[in-house]
Amino acid sequence: MSEPQPAPTRAPVTVPTVRAAKRRDGHAPLVMVTAYDAPGARVADAAEVDMILVGDSVANVVLGYEDTLQVTIADMAHHVAAVARAKPRPLIVGDLPWMSYHVDAADTVRNGAALIRAGAQCVKLEGGAVRAPMVEALVAAEIPVMGHIGLTPQSVNALGGFKVQGKGDEAARSLVEAARILESAGCFAIVVEAVPEKVGTAVTEAIEVPTIGIGAGPECDGQVLVMHDLLGMSGRTPKFVRRYAELELAAIEAVATYAADVRSGAFPADREAYH
Repeated sequence: MSEPQPAPTRAPVTVPTVRAAKRRDGHAPLVMVTAYDAPGARVADAAEVDMILVGDSVANVVLGYEDTLQVTIADMAHHVAAVARAKPRPLIVGDLPWMSYHVDAADTVRNGAALIRAGAQCVKLEGGAVRAPMVEALVAAEIPVMGHIGLTPQSVNALGGFKVQGKGDEAARSLVEAARILESAGCFAIVVEAVPEKVGTAVTEAIEVPTIGIGAGPECDGQVLVMHDLLGMSGRTPKFVRRYAELELAAIEAVATYAADVRSGAFPADREAYH
């Protein structure tokens, strides 16, 4: 009998791999999830997703802030490095936080480089046409860029809250134009967040690089969710989230059982003791 053969090693996902993954060209939809540390990266890798977003959502999902505006480039580099140490196969996307790409091109490139040195293979930034010069500067410095339009959480104060974008005809046309400008500036993919389904479709059809939807309908070239949301660990459920587990409830039950065992004397038992 022949010896069982080891499973083939999966090739790492690269920026060119993602750039080429338009569904209309026959590619399967891209899958992206957030992760902020090595355990999360191992889960994403084992689940065979395509991309890991080390998102500035770490601010409210993990660190307890009300919004994403509180994290710095140092915070993001810290979490990118934690993800990178797991050596995951998915492409690592580092989120540029608020005010790290808003001042000038030189500052933007320095901050992008900080995330690349920490272990990201590309960076993501929010905004439309106004961000084109920063995208161009990053790309010129050999730093691949993913765009992000629609609901941009770093603009929560300017937008007046977390609201669906692109609801009117003019707003929808502006989003399509923003996507075209970001593509021309050099973005290899664009996240489209919280827009009507038809707008997500229109943006996807208008550009040659993939769109990654989050609350943008099923016609985008891929989808992204916050891992804590889909696992039921975030205490929130936006309309665009589907929960695939309730791990917070399971964790509470496990810790409560442990506490009860300690108080009753059932833990530790003989099998947990050294002899």
